[in-house]
Amino acid sequence: MSSENQQPPKHRFETLALHAGQSPDSATNARAVPIYQTSSFVFNDAEHGANLFALKELGNIYSRLGNPTNDVFEQRMAALEGGVGALATSSGQAAQFVVAATLCEAGSNIVSTAYLYGGTYNQFKVAFPRLGIDVKFASGDSVEEIDSLIDEKTRAVYIESIGNPKYNVADIR
Repeated sequence: MSSENQQPPKHRFETLALHAGQSPDSATNARAVPIYQTSSFVFNDAEHGANLFALKELGNIYSRLGNPTNDVFEQRMAALEGGVGALATSSGQAAQFVVAATLCEAGSNIVSTAYLYGGTYNQFKVAFPRLGIDVKFASGDSVEEIDSLIDEKTRAVYIESIGNPKYNVADIR
């Protein structure tokens, strides 16, 4: 998003962190986000169900596809980050996979520091190559070393904000 299109936030960060993406419940005036512990939702009629599945109408179909509780979280994260949308995943590993699958294809690569959580290292070293996505590992987290590994097939640079196992903080300015 370009700076000339950005609107100043209506609320401060602290307010967005507590309230973005959710309005008080009209039936109870509850302020807290309800936790919807359901896997499925009912349809008003067959046409309503058909419209939801055809994506002609917004609404809830099945919790694996979306859930009102997750929707509030996603809207809140988008508001806090100044984005147009967000996607909640069940784990960090799932989030990493979604990003890699979106940005990369067979033959492309990711450049990463080797200072990683073990599960991330294994995902990058074992799982991604099975999909044809190469991960080039820098031995440290210096900008120069990471930059030297970037080529025309690089689709992402990955560093953890606090590296593992050294607790290093990479200079990402």
